[in-house]
Amino acid sequence: MEVLPIGQQHLEYQNQSRYYNPSATSEELTHENSVMILSKKLEDEIRAAKRTHLLCGEVLLPCGLLQKISEDILNIADSELCGIRGCTLYLLFEGEEDCRRLSTVKIDPTIPSTFELYLTFKQANGGWGFLPQFLKKITGGGTVVISTEYELTKKKLYRPKST
Repeated sequence: MEVLPIGQQHLEYQNQSRYYNPSATSEELTHENSVMILSKKLEDEIRAAKRTHLLCGEVLLPCGLLQKISEDILNIADSELCGIRGCTLYLLFEGEEDCRRLSTVKIDPTIPSTFELYLTFKQANGGWGFLPQFLKKITGGGTVVISTEYELTKKKLYRPKST
């Protein structure tokens, strides 16, 4: 598990564009770069939701989870009319007692949405022993541990023309 980093990498990301850049060259938009940019955006959204919606001091994620999710999102978007640019992404968190919306991300605000993706993070169940209590004491707030399990649901916003 990893604690969301707060450091120079995050600050560098803040200076970049806040959405997918449609005018970037194909060299700039390699699959790896797209995964990295989307992963950073997801991290940013979780960081913002940490205090407002999750009401906790720290969020723990399995190592590589955001990269795997980003790859899945990009694979789903490949078959879409406008690709990833036509996506509106809803981030949800399913805890022990409820399911709440964390954030809404319009990948490219200049393009009308052609599909929606609902990404539901799930809270990890038990098996952590002393770690969450220890982190709760040193962070001054609760700790949310996100499971490796997540749900990604797609909703199309258009119908292809029938021939």
